[in-house]
Amino acid sequence: METKTETEAASTQAAETENKRTSAKEIIAYLAEKFPACFSVEGPAKPLKIGIFQELAERLDGDDVVSKTRLRQALRHYTSSWRYLKAIKLGSQRIDVDGNEVAEIDQEQADYAAKTLKESQEKFGNKNPKDSLKKKPYKGKSTDTKGLQTKHKAKDKAKFKGVSSSKRAQTKPAAKLKPVDVNNINVGKAVKVQLGNAPMDAVITEVSGDDISVQLSSGMVVKTQVKNIYIE
Repeated sequence: METKTETEAASTQAAETENKRTSAKEIIAYLAEKFPACFSVEGPAKPLKIGIFQELAERLDGDDVVSKTRLRQALRHYTSSWRYLKAIKLGSQRIDVDGNEVAEIDQEQADYAAKTLKESQEKFGNKNPKDSLKKKPYKGKSTDTKGLQTKHKAKDKAKFKGVSSSKRAQTKPAAKLKPVDVNNINVGKAVKVQLGNAPMDAVITEVSGDDISVQLSSGMVVKTQVKNIYIE
């Protein structure tokens, strides 16, 4: 027969489970309530400081509502949103959980955010219908005219490719990257992370075995592995 103590414990556990925020949307809403100077659920977003996960984890230590795993997932969702990426502009200030300005966004960070936003919008079909209409060829043009246009485009493309290759050769960085020593992988360490063709500046935010969470200069938090982490 279940005792009164067991019944009370079960009720307490059920209440705690009910209070847990699980979805990213719920967690962001909770963060906006606790840190209104930092987070918002609508309107313009504010750029977050690099390494804000650690600051939030410390402030929410012992909080029964949000776990660290869910917090990290919610931050990744928040900083990947179009609303947030639009806020990463040259000269804008990054803030801490209390809304204090701590760092200014530079050109590289602004360019990366704009690039990420564009790619995300294109991936999810957010192209302007008017732009699509502009790109459609005029059906009244003759076949010969189209052929001539194709020739010119091919020439221009080849010429541009040669110039681009030359520029890339001239701007090739002299510094060589080397894999980071596993013994030197620490939270807060500035590193280079290889996510695409070019390594990007990042700061380690969490270490879990071979899985490393880093925050890019754009503010986005991504998970990668030790083999993709380098230092100059």
